Amino acid sequence: MSIHSPFFRALLPVQAALLLMSCGGGGGDTPATTPTTSTGSWTIPSRLVVDGGPGKDGIPSIDAPVFEPASANTDTRADMLVVGIRYNGETKAYPHDILNYHEIVNDGLTGAPFSLHYCPLTGSAMAWLGDAGATDPSFGVSGLLYESNLILYDRQTDSHWSQMLEESVEGARVGDVPDQIQVIETTMSTWRSMYPDSQFLTRDTGHVREYDVSPYGNYNTHDLLLFHVSSEDNRLHIKERVIGIRSETDSKAYQIAGFGATTQAINDQFNDQPIVAVGNSSANIAAIYSRELGDGTILTFGPLDGQLPNIMQDNEGNVWDVFGTAVSGARTGTTLAKTNSYTAMWFAWTSFNDTTALHFN
Repeated sequence: MSIHSPFFRALLPVQAALLLMSCGGGGGDTPATTPTTSTGSWTIPSRLVVDGGPGKDGIPSIDAPVFEPASANTDTRADMLVVGIRYNGETKAYPHDILNYHEIVNDGLTGAPFSLHYCPLTGSAMAWLGDAGATDPSFGVSGLLYESNLILYDRQTDSHWSQMLEESVEGARVGDVPDQIQVIETTMSTWRSMYPDSQFLTRDTGHVREYDVSPYGNYNTHDLLLFHVSSEDNRLHIKERVIGIRSETDSKAYQIAGFGATTQAINDQFNDQPIVAVGNSSANIAAIYSRELGDGTILTFGPLDGQLPNIMQDNEGNVWDVFGTAVSGARTGTTLAKTNSYTAMWFAWTSFNDTTALHFN
């Protein structure tokens, strides 16, 4: 893509320069011919695997993350989106202003490894468990993209992984699917109000970056893309944030803005799976869980408004939080099964899922 394109003209000069350094916008849709030392066959169309520009590890992952209590953080704006997890007895949040520059945070490497990753070009965040038995269970940024989305590589085998396909697409691990950790994306202000004692990723990353300035300028709202994608769906603005659920053949998406200013809990069916999509647009928060418990019980949920992190109550009277865990009632301590769901920009969701049903129009 040329710096004379309409997209770059829409950016402030300093933002355009930062963007070129960060994601290789000048590299455009350059096919990836010999991007790494890997030589295996791709399970995705190799012609659609493109070079993002910075090269392998040109966007440096954070491998020694430093945290502080969320209540002590003064760097992150109240409206900045953060990605939160609850894992191994800890609750942590990772802000977009840091993830924009690093994309991958390898955490817990000394005991319970996992990698949290965020693709700024598609607005998708996930967390995958690492292999505790591996010599190096971490992931890095390959510098490659598929449908404008992050391709990771694992440092143990150098295999490539498509983030939004959630599987290895080239190398020794091809076809492997990672074990996932539930993530919750919301604003800094909402997260801090829910979990003031959680740990928060700091800017002590070992790298010097202008974290207060987004390297992507107004990309999140602009109607142009940096990289070509293979399909287009004009039912929503291309950068609209949706949360979706997918299978090998079908998918369904819900506009996060469509949940409204008060919490909604939508008891739905996806294929043969009973699910609940719960969210609140004013809190900028949404999640999708299975309604079927391990004992076969299928619950029906109603919303709880103004009680975050508790977000819904079921027909048995149990109260559930945003991570899908019952916090009161006979089911206390039970966690709803995670679904194959995540948040992404509309264009990205439909590029990966071309048979998407849209709940909100």
